[in-house]
Amino acid sequence: MRFNKTTYFTILLAIGTLGLRAQDVKPPEKTVSEEIEIIRPYKPVLAEAVKLRRSPDLDNIKTYKAKFNYQLSDRKLELNTDIQKLQAQKVADERRAELFNNYVKGGIGNLGTFLAEAYVGMGQDPALQAGAFFRHFGQQGKLNKQNENKQQLSVFARSIGETATLNGKVNYQRHGLYFYGIDDQNPSLNPNPERQLLNFFELEGEAISKYTPDPDAFSYAAKVNGYLFNDRFSAKESALTLTGYLNKRISKFNLGLATSAELGKTKDLNTEVANNLFKVNPYVKLQAGGVKIIAGANLVQEFGTKSSTRIFPVVTADFTLIPDFLQVFGEVKGDVNRNTLKDLTDENPFLNSNITIKNSVENLSISAGIKGTGGPGFGYKARVYSREITDMALFVNSFDSFNKFDVIYDFGKTKILGLEGELSVQVSDNLKWTGKLNMENYKAGAERESYFKPQLRLSSNFSFVIDKKFTFDAAVSIQDDSKAKVFIVNPLNPDGTYPPVPDFDKERVVNVKGFVDLGVGGTYKINNKFSAFAKANNILNTNYSKFLYYRLNGFNIFGGLTYSF
Repeated sequence: MRFNKTTYFTILLAIGTLGLRAQDVKPPEKTVSEEIEIIRPYKPVLAEAVKLRRSPDLDNIKTYKAKFNYQLSDRKLELNTDIQKLQAQKVADERRAELFNNYVKGGIGNLGTFLAEAYVGMGQDPALQAGAFFRHFGQQGKLNKQNENKQQLSVFARSIGETATLNGKVNYQRHGLYFYGIDDQNPSLNPNPERQLLNFFELEGEAISKYTPDPDAFSYAAKVNGYLFNDRFSAKESALTLTGYLNKRISKFNLGLATSAELGKTKDLNTEVANNLFKVNPYVKLQAGGVKIIAGANLVQEFGTKSSTRIFPVVTADFTLIPDFLQVFGEVKGDVNRNTLKDLTDENPFLNSNITIKNSVENLSISAGIKGTGGPGFGYKARVYSREITDMALFVNSFDSFNKFDVIYDFGKTKILGLEGELSVQVSDNLKWTGKLNMENYKAGAERESYFKPQLRLSSNFSFVIDKKFTFDAAVSIQDDSKAKVFIVNPLNPDGTYPPVPDFDKERVVNVKGFVDLGVGGTYKINNKFSAFAKANNILNTNYSKFLYYRLNGFNIFGGLTYSF
């Protein structure tokens, strides 16, 4: 306790001394200083809470063993000092684009233009496809009854199996028009044009074997096509075509046989023709080292109203001089071409009644040319040809009805010397241009001219995509002058048929002026489902004719919307 008292006394004495110094008093004149020194031994003092009550057991020498779990992998030690290949990072799957199989399209314009179009297809399965297509287009010109409308409805299906591909189609076409032809020198000759209506119904089926790289593969194809055709009057036509193809590959050679049977019948009030063909084409093909040669024969048997047998050579050759850049090709062949009322009305719908149907014989056709590519997006083809045709079909204006056309046949041999060229340029996916040129020199047989056969035809198409939204299209069609026959007196025989040799004193030849038809169009993509389109035809507004007395429509423009779903 002495330690505590002494400590407390010392602290109090220090505090007191400080307190005396802190006071603001006048110090005494005499100062007394004392020094007190306390000496004692140091003795630590511990709190009760931290005292140890027992000593550790120094005899316990047991060691602690931790428990571990090991997983040993059976891996071969590779002593390879070569540089290892880097594994490419797998790219994430690209987001699948949203595709639409169906669309509807509609538009209107001047000249009473009306367009309605629709397409419906099933899914995106490449092995099974089916769909339907409908289209209606109607237009009315400025001339009396210059009305025309076309409808088409088609349903198709395709199935791709392991060994063969099957195709099927049902097609219906309707074409309504008037015989509105007008003679500018006698405009009152056709005050009330007659109405014409053409109907076409078609069924088609096809089976084709799939390609296989087997050097000894066997391939085949079979096709059947049948149709019915009629007009508003009494013309009717039916046809059935069966086509077969067999090919056996033996190393670099191919042995093949192509055959077809074309059975047809055309009937009108005063005419009835059974027009049938049977063709057999055996061939041998050699293909190796950039060379492809096909040699064979074409056996044609005509039967029905007329019967005849003909054999023609068929030889084609293709030589690759510079792979993908330059190929030289040539062909020599002959054939019998079956003329039908359907094909003739497709070319000229203003036909008269009781049309004569007759086959044309292509005695000899020789052609040669070059084709290839000049780099990505550039392709070309050019060829010259010479053809000799007996009984070539020609259109002439009827003597009794100037606004209707009869079909005559050049009873001699028509010789044709021609040049054909095609060019395609695709700078990118957004810029494309194509052009086609046909130049033909006709040397008629028994006739003076090959009527309505122009010597020059040129067509070109241009497409440009702007900012992935707007697509601009332009097309131009150029055709040279052609000739037409006009009868001064009735040229027909008493039975209503044309004489085998024309009488030039009963006819005259007139000129049908050529034309330039320029059209432009555009499509704007509003979003993934809607787009707007506009198209203008005959921008130069020229009054031209493809057939005598039938002036085509002038400038016309129409537009509308397309919805995809």
